Amino acid sequence: MAVDELLAQFHEIAASPRKQLEKYLAQGKKVVACAPVYTPEEIIHSMGLVPMGVWGADQKVSEAKKYYPAFICSIMQTVLELGITGKYQGVSAIVIPSLCDSLKCLGQNWKYAVPDIPFIPMTYPQNRKPLYGIAFTKAGYERVISDLSAATGAKFSEAALADSNRIYNEHNAVMREFAEISADHAVSAAQRSDVFKSAWFMRKEEHTAMVKQLNAELAQTPKDKGKIRVVVSGILADSPSLLEIFDQNEIRIAADDVAFESRQYRTDVPEDPDSLDALARKYANMDNCSVLYDRDKKRVDSILELAKRHDARGVIVLMTKFCDPEEFDYVPIKRACEAAGLLNLNIEVDRQMVNYEQANTIIQTFREMF
Repeated sequence: MAVDELLAQFHEIAASPRKQLEKYLAQGKKVVACAPVYTPEEIIHSMGLVPMGVWGADQKVSEAKKYYPAFICSIMQTVLELGITGKYQGVSAIVIPSLCDSLKCLGQNWKYAVPDIPFIPMTYPQNRKPLYGIAFTKAGYERVISDLSAATGAKFSEAALADSNRIYNEHNAVMREFAEISADHAVSAAQRSDVFKSAWFMRKEEHTAMVKQLNAELAQTPKDKGKIRVVVSGILADSPSLLEIFDQNEIRIAADDVAFESRQYRTDVPEDPDSLDALARKYANMDNCSVLYDRDKKRVDSILELAKRHDARGVIVLMTKFCDPEEFDYVPIKRACEAAGLLNLNIEVDRQMVNYEQANTIIQTFREMF
């Protein structure tokens, strides 16, 4: 299948999550919603359930305002809004981790605002690396397994989880490969986003097969290096309006540090006979993310290294409005970029934002500097 045909398929899936949900329900499968970030999809998958990402949508909020103040992350607001208005009808449960204050609020509000879809909490430790932190994570996973069984009737087995861990590791690998290949070939910012976004709405083995085919086809096409290369960082980078501005100004995303995209795929589940313990150690091994405790802010160096390795001319931070963890990290990122001679842009993004003219002006100015 040609590259354009494959990219069109990814776009259709990325733009139609409800259609994907209905497809799996028609197949007799039970679907579990996975809120950001680092929900243990491997466990859900291993129990014969379909994990499906819920990261909100670009829309106005009305019902969720009854539960949230105005100054809270729009991802959480729109996830709750979609739940209240029935857009997740058919989902068997939702798993919500507690890695930031807004996520904690989402879980508690969900219990009252959307009582027909069971809320399953996943509580992660901040001190994730010591043995006691790994044991805490594993206990959280055991709670998720118990709650999933109660909500769906599905059963858990270590052997099935071991298979799912391998499936997810393979998916991680092909997505890392896609990120590298797309940096040097004719893939627009919008098309790149479609490949990452579609992964949230598909079973991983299905998505892996499609991305493998895309990677193989892209590798056969000529390299395209005629654009300004940047590293993009943030929580979300899927706004069609903003991505169109990137493409209009010939900005190529050479690499990303985006929670919705590559951050999900950096860490594999280690090999271990105890598959649940291995999954807990995967979380312990994660680093370089705003919602993961990092006293030394090693994420800053990782972004600079990403820019150097991919010959990027600058770092564009897409700052999700009212996201405290990202805002705390921005100052050291900005200082490090200035010290390294990298241009740094900070563009505010929001699920309810409809006008990106200011961003357009900033990006046009950035382009004219080269």
